[in-house]
Amino acid sequence: MQISRRTMLIGAGGAGALATVPVVQKLRWDGRDFVREGYDPNLHAAPEGKEAWMNWAGNQRATPHGVLWPENEAELAEIVRSAAGPIRPVGSGHSFSGVAPSDGTMIHLGGIEGLRGIDPATGEASFGAGTMLFNAAQELDAKGRAFENLSDIDVQTLAGAFSTATHGTGEKLTALHDYITGFRIMTPSGETLDVSADSNPDLFAAGKVSLGALGVITEYRLRTVPAFNLKRTVTVEPVRDFLGRIGELGATHRHFEFFYFPGTELVASLVHDVTDAPISDAGEADDDEVLQGLRQLRDALGWAPFLRRWMAQSEFPQGVIEDRVDSSHALLATARPTQFVEMEYHLPLEEGPAMVARVIDMLDRRKEVYFPMEYRHVAADDAWLSPFNGGPRASIAIHSSPEERYDFFFTEFEPMYLEKGGRPHWGKLHGLGADRLKALYPDFERFVELRRDMDPEGKFLNPHLAQVFGEAANA
Repeated sequence: MQISRRTMLIGAGGAGALATVPVVQKLRWDGRDFVREGYDPNLHAAPEGKEAWMNWAGNQRATPHGVLWPENEAELAEIVRSAAGPIRPVGSGHSFSGVAPSDGTMIHLGGIEGLRGIDPATGEASFGAGTMLFNAAQELDAKGRAFENLSDIDVQTLAGAFSTATHGTGEKLTALHDYITGFRIMTPSGETLDVSADSNPDLFAAGKVSLGALGVITEYRLRTVPAFNLKRTVTVEPVRDFLGRIGELGATHRHFEFFYFPGTELVASLVHDVTDAPISDAGEADDDEVLQGLRQLRDALGWAPFLRRWMAQSEFPQGVIEDRVDSSHALLATARPTQFVEMEYHLPLEEGPAMVARVIDMLDRRKEVYFPMEYRHVAADDAWLSPFNGGPRASIAIHSSPEERYDFFFTEFEPMYLEKGGRPHWGKLHGLGADRLKALYPDFERFVELRRDMDPEGKFLNPHLAQVFGEAANA
């Protein structure tokens, strides 16, 4: 979004307003330390004979015997057959849940990547499972093809994105795993299976969102579409004028999402629609400056909600702040330099507007929160562990800096989502086990039975997945 932190800094007008406020309240706020107890941004030390690993956000850590990079299926088969367990495939580390870590062996598929081919008749493309999303999108673009939709972070591997049900936004657009037409998966014995809806319908329906619990997927065959351009319009406006239009905006535009800036009563909505217009000037990317400005606003005025709102609404640009045309992959997905942790729940679509109003109110009451909240729509699909199985969903994501407290995600927000049938994003923070999950997912027990058949010794289970599936934890 084209907003500069410089437009949000407290200037002379803000300093004058501060002179009129209770000094004691301000001093108490200024004395707060937002860093949570025990936070350490550094890579931890590993015992002799082991390696240290942590995810992008730093909230998940492990000391595996090794993080191995096979270059082909033959090398992978040898690792799977012989390596110390539990074995976990790991992508780019953008999952905040405990889905990836292992103190046994971690396998990175970065050596099994790249475009393998495109069928000129159907547009079906084959990729190595370790291909990063931005590379896959660029390779398709060079061939005149594209993914129908993309997630908003583009550095995940295909395997990591699909296996955790990563999605973009669009009321008529499905999550990324729904593009899968087939895949190759390596079982615990090192055998490789070629899977499609015709050859093995159950494994296909389970494997599209597998959490890496069925085996190691090495290759995907994917549906693609002709390359297309989008027009993006970003509008900043008061939240009170906006929330009643969520249904209309979601139904009207190909892509619709919005961000709420806590403590400001302002939202930024983003809509994208297909266009034949020429590509326009990209401008400057300064999302990080927005975050820094929001943080500075919190640090200076979090103790005084009225002043915080007043300053934000006085200094923040409003109305249409961006109107841009570019290729679909350039607009839909980006990198995220600023680290964060996230909880995202997917609720029945009709529950979305009322729930997001509650979430906004709760975030505003927590004066220390400054990270934007994100809201999106996703169409239904039929993968067994897809959060979108059985109907369209509204996705609500809340965020925090890794160094600050986020325990309230679990105590205040998660119970509220569960009341309305919310399902967690598998790669984001959640506290659910098998008992709760089987009530949320119609095919959950079918997946558990298939997982046991595929991996009876639990070679691919770590403690997090053991909790998720109600199994004994592997060492």
